[in-house]
Amino acid sequence: MSTSLLRPPSLLRLLGAWRAEDSAEPAYRQLAQALRMLVLDGRVGLNVRLPGERELAAALGLSRTTIAAAFDRLRDEGFLESRQGSGSVTRLPPGRMEQALPEIDMIDGGNILNWTHAALPAAPGVGRAYQVAVEALPAFLGELGYDPLGLPPLRRAIAAYYERRGCPTSPDQIIVTNGAQQGFSLLLHWLAGPGDRAVIDHPTYHNAIQALQRAHVVPVPVGLPAQGWDIDAMEAAFRQTSPRFAYIIADFHNPTGRSMDPGTRRALVAAATRSHMPLIIDETMAAMGLDNMPPPPVAVHDPSGRQVITLGSASKIFWGGLRVGWIRADPQTVAALGRLRTTMDMASPVVEQLAVAHLIDSDEGLGPRAAILRGRRDHLLGLIERHLPHWRAESPAGGLSLWAELPRGEATALAAIAESHGVRVAPGPRFGVSGAFERFLRLPFTLSEEQLTAGVERLAEADARLHARMPRGRDSLAAALEADRLI
Repeated sequence: MSTSLLRPPSLLRLLGAWRAEDSAEPAYRQLAQALRMLVLDGRVGLNVRLPGERELAAALGLSRTTIAAAFDRLRDEGFLESRQGSGSVTRLPPGRMEQALPEIDMIDGGNILNWTHAALPAAPGVGRAYQVAVEALPAFLGELGYDPLGLPPLRRAIAAYYERRGCPTSPDQIIVTNGAQQGFSLLLHWLAGPGDRAVIDHPTYHNAIQALQRAHVVPVPVGLPAQGWDIDAMEAAFRQTSPRFAYIIADFHNPTGRSMDPGTRRALVAAATRSHMPLIIDETMAAMGLDNMPPPPVAVHDPSGRQVITLGSASKIFWGGLRVGWIRADPQTVAALGRLRTTMDMASPVVEQLAVAHLIDSDEGLGPRAAILRGRRDHLLGLIERHLPHWRAESPAGGLSLWAELPRGEATALAAIAESHGVRVAPGPRFGVSGAFERFLRLPFTLSEEQLTAGVERLAEADARLHARMPRGRDSLAAALEADRLI
């Protein structure tokens, strides 16, 4: 596996306010704690080379002795490996991902509240859209029904949708797919092969990670800082790992809910252009604004039209059962994808395409469902504050879920115990690589308020049970971490 280098400015942004000046702990221990948590949280990936001791000492305003002591501590714990001429590279200690979970007992009858899906039931207009589609169907029955690029009425509707968002688009820049997931698989097949690399923001959509791994494409994770995106770290990954593409969720990011500001979008496209590398921008959440809508699409900052490839979908905004998505790219790319698609499947269903064309032309968006989702989001935040006050969750401006931060790295264990209390949740490692994000859970607010209340109450019971049953004599690593006040 290739090694990427984390530059001091990027590391400083990730570290944030790492040092408590009034703490009795020496600086090297505080720095080691902060670096250790960056690795455990996945914000610094594995096999990443940290800045050299002298370089980092100058950036942090510390002595080289302090940096060396912190690195020595991390090496002793198994979080760093240093080799002559290769610097210090991040690792996980052996057995870190093999910690035993407490025994659990399944609840009677299997009455499980499934809290893993960030999706909504059908929008009110979906039924009417199907009626319109069936009424329009006779005009298409004289044709073969095989159009790998998609029906012209839907391609025109999608192009007009981008026009309304300030991104000039023609129908020949659109190919219709069976959902955004198929669109990503099509792009993956076209752009990369086994052994190639792809940059991802980290955490990211779990199905995208699985698609990369199934295709034997190596994900190169670039950790998200406390706010926004680290474009310097992105560009460093572009230069150092020679990826075939980058996959980024810029709008109401899944799972964190953050949205990329216009300046960062512009800088991201510029960095990709300098590296001659395509960007795949996943916009499946772009229409899910609750407090505000996102800025114009990332593709606005790509005047050539050849740097940015955009994925879209009707599944989140209208209904997952429609299974209609699309790719926006330059006409030559769309034509090439159409030829490739015929080797995988022939076309998308005609009735569903006609229904989505009607829904997009209607331009209803979330409508009254936005107010319902805002209420559920705020209700969930209040429940966490009341029942799990030691957790931390920020209110996203859009999307469908919270990214809840736990005080300890125990998301997988908590999810296992929660199932015995009647609630199924998605632990953070599902959204990362190499076991990252054990301190996080994704909690959608798409359930009813009554279901959210039951879910949080059951999670609180599981959380209390986990700590009550935590064994006294844990392995030396866990004991060392507890001594360092990390868990």
